[in-house]
Amino acid sequence: MIAFIERVWGLTNPKGLIFDEVYYAKNANSLLLHGVEIDAKKNAAEFVVHPPVGKWIIALGIKIFGYNEFGWRISAAVIGSLSITLIYFTARKLFNSEFLSISAAFLLLIDGLHLVHSRTALLDIFLMFFVQIAVLAILYGQYWIAGLSLGLATGVKWSGLYFLIGLTALVLIFDWIRRRYLGASHPIREIAIEDLPRRFLQFGLIPVLTYLASWIGWFLSPRGYARNYSTNPFKSLWHYHSEILNFHAGLVEKHPYMANPWSWLIMGKPTSFYYKTPAGCGSEKCSKEVLALGTPLIYWSAAIALLVVFGIWLTSRDLTAGLLLTVVGTGYLPWFFFQKRTMFTFYVISFEPFLMLLLIYLLSRYFAGAKTAVSLANRKRLAIFIGVIYLINFLYFAPLYYGQLISYNSWLDHMWFSSWIDRKSTRLNSSHSQQSRMPSSA
Repeated sequence: MIAFIERVWGLTNPKGLIFDEVYYAKNANSLLLHGVEIDAKKNAAEFVVHPPVGKWIIALGIKIFGYNEFGWRISAAVIGSLSITLIYFTARKLFNSEFLSISAAFLLLIDGLHLVHSRTALLDIFLMFFVQIAVLAILYGQYWIAGLSLGLATGVKWSGLYFLIGLTALVLIFDWIRRRYLGASHPIREIAIEDLPRRFLQFGLIPVLTYLASWIGWFLSPRGYARNYSTNPFKSLWHYHSEILNFHAGLVEKHPYMANPWSWLIMGKPTSFYYKTPAGCGSEKCSKEVLALGTPLIYWSAAIALLVVFGIWLTSRDLTAGLLLTVVGTGYLPWFFFQKRTMFTFYVISFEPFLMLLLIYLLSRYFAGAKTAVSLANRKRLAIFIGVIYLINFLYFAPLYYGQLISYNSWLDHMWFSSWIDRKSTRLNSSHSQQSRMPSSA
């Protein structure tokens, strides 16, 4: 409830479509009206570069509340709130601790990047949500649900395919461990061997069928892009997908907020979703911005935690560390192979909950080292103290997460690094180049 209130408060601010809402909110509304994406100005099929699942979720909010700021953002707010519940239960399963589970939920609750995505009609929060469901399902051995969720993740963005491959490999490794370390006559070992065909259905067929089902509007409508390329609709869909692939492969245009993956975890170049310089703040110069910035102290801690946990895994092969590193790695490492592609820091949201869980993992080991109840209590107090510091850091940047009107000098004080400012614009003179706020098209 706290998370939901935090996300819906002032949800209609900023007014109008911001950043890539100009694509996804319009596409979602078109799906409601036509079942496919139609360019309203041309009254013709529109070429879009992402599958429809995320836009259908946005469309649900528009259906209930209308085509307005609240309508196209409420779905992200609901999903963002639910994702905090999911990280609680994931931590509970991994660490079996109420304190650690609440701590995990708290970290996600006070992260700025998660909050901004929960208040904007972009697709990435939905990708993150389905990945969370898939991981939690795997932890409980519910592989059919995991396969379904990974199919939906891929139906939000093709980058969901990375998680499908990585988590499928992880499940197969778990099966291999069972076969290797259980006796030849052990009944569980026999089941593990027989599970191979089932794994193909769970992580092969189910995700494919789920992905295809997400295109049902395109199949049923004759107006979809490339729908009539062939009399065979599947051949037409294949052609459409080949054009999408060509688009992504050729997306190398410069953007003021493009960021190399090396800088993502330290928030080297956060993405500005909105910036204006209106009057009314009581100062000569004013600023109003929505900045997709992860709470810096949390992210810097998580970046260090990633290295530490990797070192722990190298020496101990701890399964919990391996699971978390697998999810983070499959969401993060593939982007390093596309150095020329236009990329943005906010892509990290897809695996952000598992970055938070890396911190919780280290905290669990820290607690495990306590020899007495008094020592454990003192360590919990230290953890709470650090949490309060994180909260203060979050509150300091809150005006940039909520798009609040502040003085230009106050805004400039929040720009801790020059890389957070678009140098190509004239921001430092309190004016802003609207061209620098072009949507990412990515």
